[in-house]
Amino acid sequence: MNSKYFGIHREGWKFFIFFSFFSLFSFFISSFFFFIFIFLSFFTLWFFRDPVRSVESQDNQLLSAADGKIVFIGEARPPEETDISYTMKKVSIFMNVLNVHINRSPIKGNIEKIIYKNGKFFNASLDKSSEHNERNSYIINTGEDKIIVVQIAGLIARRILSFITEGYNIDKGDRIGLIRFGSRVDIYLPLNYQIKVNQNDIVFSGKTIIAER
Repeated sequence: MNSKYFGIHREGWKFFIFFSFFSLFSFFISSFFFFIFIFLSFFTLWFFRDPVRSVESQDNQLLSAADGKIVFIGEARPPEETDISYTMKKVSIFMNVLNVHINRSPIKGNIEKIIYKNGKFFNASLDKSSEHNERNSYIINTGEDKIIVVQIAGLIARRILSFITEGYNIDKGDRIGLIRFGSRVDIYLPLNYQIKVNQNDIVFSGKTIIAER
């Protein structure tokens, strides 16, 4: 699933072909719909862009797992399905439709567990989306700590894609998945980490340092 062509993830090409077909069909019927479908064709390519990112950080630093805006910093328990009952630090990133939607691992480690849970589709910028929305949780075991990355579907996003499987040894900054059309990523980390970002900061996956210990 982690395939891209000309810098666009293959999911984008599927939508491009779909909308291009309808734009060609509508050309003979309505100029209005023709331009709508042309716009959607190229918008999907731009939305599913998958830029190359060079990872530069120390082993004790965590990188952002998503592009977007920091909407929550605090302490909370991870989703109940992770079976982790203790409180951790939590950083939440909201991705609007203009952000790159490829998600990356914040740390090097082993993918101990991946848990998918059905849910609702509240606006992903709201805190209650962490508890109630459809989500996919990755438990990453670093050998010293456990880091949890949770992909959360939003009001528009209705599909979460994972590029990896349980047992996979992942490097910091590797792609782990994507969420279609507006969503949220929650990162849970041990209490001994110091948060290096602030509320409303704009961050970039695989680039921005969000915490260190």
